Amino acid sequence: MLDPKTVLSNPELAIARWSSRGIDGATVVAELAGYDETRKKHIRAHDEEKHRQSELSAIFRDKNADPDLVAKARTELRSLGDSIKEHANGVKEAEEAIRCQLMGLANWAHESVPAGVDESGNVVVRTWGEKPSMSFDPKPHWDVGEALGILDFEAAASISGARFAVYRGLGARLERALMNFMLDLHVDQHGYQEVFTPYLVTRESMEGTGQLPKFEDDAFQTSDGLFLIPTSEVSVTNLHRGQILDGSELPICYAAYSSCFRREAGSYGRDVKGLTRVHQFQKVEMVKICSADTSYDELESMVLNAETVLQKLELPYRVAMLCDGDLGFASAKSYDLEVWLPGHNGYREISSCSNCESFQARRAQIRFRPEAGEKPQYVHTLNGSGLAIGRTIVALLENGQQSDGSVRLPTALQPYMGNVDVIRKAD
Repeated sequence: MLDPKTVLSNPELAIARWSSRGIDGATVVAELAGYDETRKKHIRAHDEEKHRQSELSAIFRDKNADPDLVAKARTELRSLGDSIKEHANGVKEAEEAIRCQLMGLANWAHESVPAGVDESGNVVVRTWGEKPSMSFDPKPHWDVGEALGILDFEAAASISGARFAVYRGLGARLERALMNFMLDLHVDQHGYQEVFTPYLVTRESMEGTGQLPKFEDDAFQTSDGLFLIPTSEVSVTNLHRGQILDGSELPICYAAYSSCFRREAGSYGRDVKGLTRVHQFQKVEMVKICSADTSYDELESMVLNAETVLQKLELPYRVAMLCDGDLGFASAKSYDLEVWLPGHNGYREISSCSNCESFQARRAQIRFRPEAGEKPQYVHTLNGSGLAIGRTIVALLENGQQSDGSVRLPTALQPYMGNVDVIRKAD
């Protein structure tokens, strides 16, 4: 959520920033200004009546006051008391209206973010690795995985329906190997603290990171009001909800493995086959909590951490800076890592690293005190996939496939696979 004071004191800036995100900034600002004017009217009336209340109360302290005057003052005070409460409630209602309006509005893009309407406006900032040269027509990962007997979409459909997968044999081990490989890399070499957090969270936690109310249709909700996490960013960031941190603790860096659950409500007809867009997938998430002064340096570092995973797995990729029209709801600036997929003959997103600035922190009330005695400030929160495991398996199967149908595994992953270097069809 954005700071109401910043929005209301800079209406032209607010209109421009929201308009660049595809939001009718002029209408939004006008509505917010209306709520704010109502709030101010209630404040003025409240303060005037409180002053009148003080004047009338002085009459009761005058032992020589006229009894009729005292009686009139008593009657007026009763009326004033009710009116003062009404104005106080009016202030709260106007502030709540402003809060609710802002809760549904996207973050502003950082000034360095390129302008654009959609993904066509994204800017590729670098590429890495050589695309594999194959003497045969590369197959998509679902054909490779099913032929090897390590992916079973038919069984998953019979158990749970569409957009699920069953991993078998070395496929299941590959999932587990990637989890351990990624966590070991981020914890041992990149300095993240490993955490394992709940998969079920409260509405307040989902609101804190921006999943609600905007994306409620994409979330799986239980009958008792809990939500299955769409990413462990939700539960990890909310570890510090409502806290004031010591500035000396920052930055705080977490790495977490979890299953992620998404309805993919707006994606029907897209990636209906395979592992690319499923209702349940596994991911290693990176989360950083830091000060405003360091957050953009931390973002660049986080991107490099995700790139290291791809480099060690020998997967060619490119890094794209997202334009303002393609940014996620909570993000002020994002980079997508897009891995090369021979079976798709194109690049596909495998990680997105974002700086949300104080947008989530304001919603979740996460602050820090720079020095003892200083006023608390909102932290900046960052998150990124390090990586999405299902999409990493997609990339490994498509880039590592060989003419005989087997799949070569990268050297760095082999110790996690019991020193298996090639996945072959089981006899």
